[in-house]
Amino acid sequence: MNAQLQDGMTSSIDLALERLATARQQILEQVSRVIVGQQQVIDELLIALFSGGHCLLEGVPGLAKTLMVSTLSKTLSLEFSRIQFTPDLMPADITGTEVIQENRSTGTREYRFLPGPIFAHVILADEINRTPPKTQAALLEAMQERQVTVGRVRHRLPEPFFVLATQNPIEQEGTYPLPEAQQDRFMFKIFVRYPRFEEEFEVARRTTNPQQPVTEAVLSGPDILQLQQMVREVPISDHLIRYTLSLVRQTRVGEPGVPEIVSQYVTWGAGPRAVQFMILGAKARALLHGRSYVCCEDLQALAKPVLRHRLVRNFAAESEGISTDWIVDRLLELTPTQEDELLKDGRFQAILAS
Repeated sequence: MNAQLQDGMTSSIDLALERLATARQQILEQVSRVIVGQQQVIDELLIALFSGGHCLLEGVPGLAKTLMVSTLSKTLSLEFSRIQFTPDLMPADITGTEVIQENRSTGTREYRFLPGPIFAHVILADEINRTPPKTQAALLEAMQERQVTVGRVRHRLPEPFFVLATQNPIEQEGTYPLPEAQQDRFMFKIFVRYPRFEEEFEVARRTTNPQQPVTEAVLSGPDILQLQQMVREVPISDHLIRYTLSLVRQTRVGEPGVPEIVSQYVTWGAGPRAVQFMILGAKARALLHGRSYVCCEDLQALAKPVLRHRLVRNFAAESEGISTDWIVDRLLELTPTQEDELLKDGRFQAILAS
């Protein structure tokens, strides 16, 4: 019986491996017709998508963040909705509202719910830090519970549901920084960098050409839901789970085994959701890179996008220009990848026993 179960799991993972590899190649081919470069950003978006998570994109204006998201939604044959966040945006403008409508056949009046723009598969929350906390909080229930509550009635959101929020790191006047509880709902925080010279040359050539590229859909909503379920079936060893826990628990100030750099530069560390997202994302990354198992490289590659928005730096770090990415790099250097080294290290023994 166990052998049959094992064979069934193996065949399921092999099927997911083949389907995800094909889907990734097709999506990259379609997106590359419009977007030049940004390979790492697109890969991290796909990992979050197939893991069922949400992403926060940060970059200066003009780096095609909005175009990247809309192009991705077209390749996935998903309904796309763009919400431009402004200081006067109200929660009902996002979730929808109830209106009184007269029933012409009976003459009675009754409430009718008008869905807001959040009732789509892919949501682009453009410049999310430009709207007040009350409106930002309207996304919390939607992102976590996949539903919105209007009045006393809960309305389910369509599946799959993928929120991509952008924010501009330059202008701080008239903005409302996302609170830690809101940021924790995002699986990844992705930095969108300036393109390289060759990439920017190609951008200039393409965008000034009269011919505009056309993308085609390669995956449907049910396909994505099925692939998301297959990702969860990818096995991961107990050692890699302990490695992930060791890495994340080192960020918590005041806990046993915390390194000096965390005590010196961090006010608040990452919670259990960081562990969950890192493991789930590592499973998706393994399949997208043609492997049916998770390795340490997958976890290390996702450490920065998972942890960079979950570490709260103190004044000393900000005054010295210490970034969260620098802290994560130091933690990766301090954490042994080999199982015997991890278990024999006195500091990590304290972490694993706490």
